[in-house]
Amino acid sequence: MKNHVRVLIWGFGAMGSGMAEMLLDKKGVEIIGVCDIHPERAGRSMFDILGRSAGGHGDVTVNGNIDELLTPGCAEVALLATDSFTAKALPKILKLVENGLNVISTAEEMAYPRAQAPDLADAIDTAARKHGVSVLGTGINPGLIMDVLVTLLTGACRSVTAIEAKRINSLSPFGPAVMEEQGVGLSPEAFTEGVKEGGVAGHVGFSESVRMIADGIGWELDGPVEQTQNAIVSRVARKTPFIEIGPGQVAGCDQRGIGRVDGEAKIRMVHPQQIEPESEGTETGDFITITGTPNITMTIRPEIPGGIGTIAMCVNMIPQVINASPGLKTMLDLPIPRAVMGDMRDRIEVTS
Repeated sequence: MKNHVRVLIWGFGAMGSGMAEMLLDKKGVEIIGVCDIHPERAGRSMFDILGRSAGGHGDVTVNGNIDELLTPGCAEVALLATDSFTAKALPKILKLVENGLNVISTAEEMAYPRAQAPDLADAIDTAARKHGVSVLGTGINPGLIMDVLVTLLTGACRSVTAIEAKRINSLSPFGPAVMEEQGVGLSPEAFTEGVKEGGVAGHVGFSESVRMIADGIGWELDGPVEQTQNAIVSRVARKTPFIEIGPGQVAGCDQRGIGRVDGEAKIRMVHPQQIEPESEGTETGDFITITGTPNITMTIRPEIPGGIGTIAMCVNMIPQVINASPGLKTMLDLPIPRAVMGDMRDRIEVTS
């Protein structure tokens, strides 16, 4: 592939702008457009927002109207960093697909949309096949740590009887949307009420991760993933680039999940996450325990940073998505993720 890989970014918050930063440091890639409706970003130069010079890159003005950026074949791939839920991301995904763009979405539910929205997954798959493109949802979690990496490790097992994935991480790199989902800044009472009413979603992705693992190794779940959410209440003041809280306010959410097979808890998810966990001495990390033949444990300390990890997963999966056959894909369908340290064009398969 001789021409640069052309990329469109939709959503220029913490994740979208981070992807732009990473892409600008890669060879063989060109950002052809950015869409974001936020009044502090729309109409401004992408480089002004990022606080860096354009260098040898052409300037890109952030546009609040995606229709002004889209023409058939305007880019090889779109990075969609706007939503967490498949239903909310669906209209955007279909718009991109109908204009002939492959799509990589950060929406957590898009990591394995058949887990909770099979009808929407079918609609995306049908549209992608019709227009000859592929669609992938990915990120650090779901998308790698608590599902893909777990499934990969089971490949060394003769048999598996139980799985636990535990991620203790920091929410500090994430923007306002994630803070709202986690209930950060609320009172404990408001957090509890938010969980009941659905306003505090907590971690979005347990259903997707558990179903991905189960389908990947051939377990049939008894039903929906059982989940609990409890507030992590701060004893000290904490501050991130996006939020500041005081003692007595919610710093994050301790979320647990169980996937049952034949009545037994076969897959357990443990995921306490909060802003500035080090402020109260909490050590972060990623931990996988597989009970089977043989038993396998993996520990990563500190945790793989969620912000950097999600940004990198989306950018590094660009070649795999462009090379994929048309349709809706998951991380189980595509070649394993790996860093792109050379010219991205060298990773693109050229077809006649």
